Amino acid sequence: MTTEDNPIQPPAWLNAPPVDPSPFEDTHDLRQGPDLHPKLLDLLPFVGLWRGRGEGSYPTIENFHFAQEIRISHDGRPFLFYEARAWILGDDDKPVRPGGREVGWWRPSGEQGDEVEALLTTPTGIMELYVGKVKANPPQIEMATDFVARTATAKEVTAGQRLYGIVDRALLYAQDMAAMGQGLTPHLSAKLIRVGG
Repeated sequence: MTTEDNPIQPPAWLNAPPVDPSPFEDTHDLRQGPDLHPKLLDLLPFVGLWRGRGEGSYPTIENFHFAQEIRISHDGRPFLFYEARAWILGDDDKPVRPGGREVGWWRPSGEQGDEVEALLTTPTGIMELYVGKVKANPPQIEMATDFVARTATAKEVTAGQRLYGIVDRALLYAQDMAAMGQGLTPHLSAKLIRVGG
């Protein structure tokens, strides 16, 4: 059979050789990699690798302590990549089990770049769209959910609020959550120290 007999040919990529790793670097260290996009200047203090401790509580669970690492990076485009992972600490301060994880993107918005949109997803089937304000001095982000989506097997989460701030060169945050029939209630708070970037 010739090409004339069969005009539908397989795409060129079908049998192409493997490709090299992505040549476009994602970095949390402003001293290397691509330049930070100008629209991200108000979010610049948050870029980095952060690690520290926090505390969690909610009316439907027992209080707990956790350690956490947050990486906020960029690839030169006008958004930040956000990745957080936590692990539960026992009374002896030793890791007990993995805790919460989430990934997402922070995007500046608004005429002055003083507004932010954040899309965050968890492996437990919850996606939250936050909108909020960015303040430059001191660096602070305050955001609340505009929309929450969940899979059929995820726990009921209906709203959230978050406050991030840089205080004495540390990243502090507080997170409130409305879930499981409870109204907006304090859930997580932590202090993380910059360990990279």
